[in-house]
Amino acid sequence: MAEEPKAVCLLSGGIDSSTCLAIARSQGYRCYALTIDYGQRHRVELEAACRVAAALGATDHLIVRVDLAAIGGSALTGSLQVPKDQPLHLIGQRIPPTYVPARNTVFLALALAWAEVLGATDIFIGANAVDYSGYPDCRPEYLAAFEQLANLATRAGVEEGKRFRVHAPLLRMSKGEIIRRALELGVDLSLTHTCYDPGPKGEPCGGCDACLLRRKGFLEAGVPDPLDQRR
Repeated sequence: MAEEPKAVCLLSGGIDSSTCLAIARSQGYRCYALTIDYGQRHRVELEAACRVAAALGATDHLIVRVDLAAIGGSALTGSLQVPKDQPLHLIGQRIPPTYVPARNTVFLALALAWAEVLGATDIFIGANAVDYSGYPDCRPEYLAAFEQLANLATRAGVEEGKRFRVHAPLLRMSKGEIIRRALELGVDLSLTHTCYDPGPKGEPCGGCDACLLRRKGFLEAGVPDPLDQRR
């Protein structure tokens, strides 16, 4: 029997990355979950990532520390204020203060490094360009460019003729569609964390862009958010 292909799956602990991991598993990949501790203020998401990785049967779960807070420039890693209670139609119109400079480039580079060590050629990322905050490193042209870079910058690509692929299966899905897909795949969304500015016990603030998009998604999907029952 053929061995399952390996894939590195970036996992933040949110709905999108958790659904992406479940999709990779459903496609027959042996998944290696990679979570980045980058100095984010919403560090509770690291605990969520551990819960999700275990629940979805990741072969291994690696947490790598990269101190992007030392660079700053983002409300997620510094003292800038997280925007709250924006009208939904304005979310994604401009790049917000929660943008972390070069975050996905750093994350994908680490995923690429681990993939090459593992002998894997597939990387999964839960990027979305529909219901998102307008981050430039979530766009399809960026992901295509990184995939090209991956094949130019690795020994596996240059000497061994391997072809790296960056999979973003949620890229053109609405948040409601993502939630419905997660439920179809049996993802326990009560294990996830979304909020950019959680309270002292990890409770969601309810007003940041991430919380607002999560609420929109559950309304579209027609199902209750299990995290609302904890508040």
